Amino acid sequence: MNILTINPGSTSTKLGWFSGDELIHEEAIRHTTAELEAFPEVVDQLGWREGLIRAALSAQGLDPSTLAAVVGRGGLVKPLESGTYRVDEAMCADLRRGLQGSHASNLGGLLAWSIGGSYNVPAYVVDPPAIDELDPVARISGLPELPRRSLVHALNLKAVARRAACELGKPYAELNLVLAHLGGGISICPQRRGRMVDVNNANESGPLAPERAGTLPASALVKLAYLGKYSERELLQRIAGRGGLMAHLGTNDAREVEARMAQGDAHAELVYRAMAYGIAKEIGAMATVLCGEVDAVVITGGLAHSALLVGWVTERVRFIAPVLVYPGEEELRSLAAGALRVLRGEEQARTYA
Repeated sequence: MNILTINPGSTSTKLGWFSGDELIHEEAIRHTTAELEAFPEVVDQLGWREGLIRAALSAQGLDPSTLAAVVGRGGLVKPLESGTYRVDEAMCADLRRGLQGSHASNLGGLLAWSIGGSYNVPAYVVDPPAIDELDPVARISGLPELPRRSLVHALNLKAVARRAACELGKPYAELNLVLAHLGGGISICPQRRGRMVDVNNANESGPLAPERAGTLPASALVKLAYLGKYSERELLQRIAGRGGLMAHLGTNDAREVEARMAQGDAHAELVYRAMAYGIAKEIGAMATVLCGEVDAVVITGGLAHSALLVGWVTERVRFIAPVLVYPGEEELRSLAAGALRVLRGEEQARTYA
């Protein structure tokens, strides 16, 4: 059972080739800002990224005609229950039009559909960001026409929650965790007995992130929108894509920020500390959703490789519960595992419609 997994991110396309449970080849194809700026919309990158994937597989001598399935990271589709979904035309239509927003993850299902279709094998997505397990009370905002939405790094958070359960020696379905995925966007959510019952929408709220503005002063944002300085598209990009570290420091690379700090850049340190402060504050807020009954705080994602950032966050939240850190993400392996469960008959693939 050869499986190709595809995880498109804002600046990279990550690939995994699995033979059953065994990872045979893993690769991250990096994309420069200049390359990405050639495409007006994220969905316009589809053919270009598919060409890069096919070239990467060919370079490794991996034959797509031997695949049993292609599985991509799901995008911002309509709200769904957790699980593995077969990609179909309805899902592809929603991914192309960006039903809940424009995001690189929208390319995951589209790439899986295109490559899988070329070889007449099924295409799947697993635990897409639109997984919605929110408590009813968590959906209410201050304006009835603007309900809170669940858009979350569900794939990696579900995976590390299971890993934490093993480490803690407790059943996954009995744990209360505050989960924090720290990447280009930041998702922080309380998981009560296996369900993510609240979350900051990483594109709209929460702490500032490498590419996201996070929660903004509402009145000031409305006034900014009417100044005529930005078009609607430009302002949305400022909020999700060119906000956060990118807006303040002109980079989304935390390693570059830390290098500047080492050279005495006080402004870079202030902004970086503000990001850590916001992460810790959001973790604290989500602990209240669990009434303080938290088995562990779990930190994951690319930024979790930064001992400096994780240390600043841990200083502020370790009073809540033990802090477990799993740098990087388990997303490629989680994608393969979701497809394998279906191929082996352990669970049924869900239908998007």
